[in-house]
Amino acid sequence: MKSTSLLALVLVLTSVSMAVAAPLGRYQHGTVIRMRMGDCMLMHGGFMTAFGPPQAAANEGVCPEYTLLADKVVFIIVGKTSNQLMPLAEVVDFRFQKKELAVRVDDERHESKFAIKEMTLRSEWEMIQRHIEDELSDRPHRDLETSMALRNR
Repeated sequence: MKSTSLLALVLVLTSVSMAVAAPLGRYQHGTVIRMRMGDCMLMHGGFMTAFGPPQAAANEGVCPEYTLLADKVVFIIVGKTSNQLMPLAEVVDFRFQKKELAVRVDDERHESKFAIKEMTLRSEWEMIQRHIEDELSDRPHRDLETSMALRNR
């Protein structure tokens, strides 16, 4: 009798520990590389708010918008309220949940839900970033060449 109840207790504890550990395996890792404050209105109202007739400004406010760099995808995510803040240059755990991204920072038990504004393949995002950097680094030379050409006229 004791061995049966002990076996049952071990099975219960094992299944509980597996149930707790199972969600951890579904998380992916990413780094928060950029943050800006943006308008919350589009995230709460969806399609009708964005393209429908003007509505009362009940949802106005600023919400944090983050760029989350994962292994293969770069996400632009938006918080639902202005107090959903994440530290920059921090590795976070995230998973998809009902058209949103559930994010955990520093092994917290609590997840914060963020709306996905944009998703881009990391390779394409890096190519765009290199192009922007090239344009910015070439700009002083082009401005100087343009001013010299105008002076010579």
